[in-house]
Amino acid sequence: MNKQPNSHFCFICGVKNIAGVQVRFYETRADDGSPEILARFCGQPIHQGYPGRMHGGVLTGILDETMGRAVNYGAGEQVETWGVTANLDLRFLLPVPLDVELSARGRITSENRRLFQGSSEVYLPDGRVAVTATGKFWKMPLDEISDADPTALGWQVYPDEIKG
Repeated sequence: MNKQPNSHFCFICGVKNIAGVQVRFYETRADDGSPEILARFCGQPIHQGYPGRMHGGVLTGILDETMGRAVNYGAGEQVETWGVTANLDLRFLLPVPLDVELSARGRITSENRRLFQGSSEVYLPDGRVAVTATGKFWKMPLDEISDADPTALGWQVYPDEIKG
């Protein structure tokens, strides 16, 4: 399972964003062998909506990025095409707790030269699906999105921290 890069200050994946979720993304395969993105994260009290529950907007951002990163599968740190959100649709099925390790999975469900569609889910520790999402994304090179240099933004693969 290959780890995808993170940046310094992205709210979802930023390793230096103390208010962010600091999600770790990995490239894996679904049971049918198709490519999937696996996200691992743990909501903190600063990500709270209702008491003890993760805010729906934060979960939306995680599912958005999990789907959007599916277009980067296999690119490593040299991403040429980025997924830019055009549309999102979510269903909140179960409350999502804070302070526990959670996961999300996302994938491309269809694509053409300019767009792709994806789906993703947040999973509770017991394996139940808490939130589902579908989305449509533009395929764009970074220079059409921003004039930022990914290296200057800290875009690289960071080792996982061992917590013990």
